[in-house]
Amino acid sequence: MIVLYIIAAIFIISPFLPATRNPHWFFRTPDFIRAQTVVIQGLLFFLLIFLTKTFTTELLILLAALGISAIYQLIKIIPYTAIFPRKKTPFSSDGHVSILAANVLQDNKNYEEFIQLIHECDPDMVLTMESDDEWEKALEKIESDYPYGEKIPLENYYGMHLYSRVELDGVETNFLVENDVPSIFFTYPVSGNPIFFACLHPAPPSPTENETAKERDAELMIVGKKIRDLDCSAVVCGDMNDVVWSRTTRLFRKLTGMLDPRIGRGFFSTFHARYSFLRFPLDHLFHTPDLYVGKMTRSQNFGSDHFAMYYEIHYKTSEEVPQNPELTQEEVEEVEDLIERTED
Repeated sequence: MIVLYIIAAIFIISPFLPATRNPHWFFRTPDFIRAQTVVIQGLLFFLLIFLTKTFTTELLILLAALGISAIYQLIKIIPYTAIFPRKKTPFSSDGHVSILAANVLQDNKNYEEFIQLIHECDPDMVLTMESDDEWEKALEKIESDYPYGEKIPLENYYGMHLYSRVELDGVETNFLVENDVPSIFFTYPVSGNPIFFACLHPAPPSPTENETAKERDAELMIVGKKIRDLDCSAVVCGDMNDVVWSRTTRLFRKLTGMLDPRIGRGFFSTFHARYSFLRFPLDHLFHTPDLYVGKMTRSQNFGSDHFAMYYEIHYKTSEEVPQNPELTQEEVEEVEDLIERTED
């Protein structure tokens, strides 16, 4: 029973580690596995009840702490489940654009499966991440349908390619924080009304990548400040290497006023494609409130460690871009601090 008590204590404390705001991967990892650890907490709760013969004060305290920790996690993740109520007002559309966004996995050689997926979805744009020279060569087959875009083949698992049916305005390749981690900015014309797009794939905090989340957090805040200054219709999408309920992502949404189409629909967990229990929602799309996502689907497995995501983004008829939300002084300081950390 001592071992069970120790395990329970670990799963009581660890969910609160991200609240310390320590950027080290050890403190951020519990954010990624909240859905899994809630299940484990439930199992531990019932094991402690069924395996205990005498209910001591210490055990009752342990059970209460386990319950509080589980409730804390559920509050964070329930909005991203299908049981959470969401606004289903039937918006009328002034036009739409569709995008298929996929971390294709640089080592994945199933090019034809991905190309078949493109044909099935028939999007207006295709965004690939982790695409290198070999992926670029394989995707030449779609260039007759998608003649416009931007190509950034890299061999470091952070290459990025964008393919579009129509000519895009103001296409920029940026290296916002790290010199070998690109992002793509552009403007897409929809019914004469431009939508600013930011396509991102920041590096995650992990033992094998960046030791801390400083670079990822800074990139999100830099993009958030740009969108706030633009004051126009905007979409941010890509493999963010963060979960939607993390403090950083919630601060990004507060900074930009953007909406998450996952709310009330489900996790749409995209990684890891081959291991169902170790699956997290890492690939995201956020949009300004004058837009709405009519269709959002996750692809089948095409050989990558990520599933692809398909989105149809619509203009709401006669809806203006809302004003930027107000930030508290503490939030302003936190945004600046997250950006300045990379300069230390």
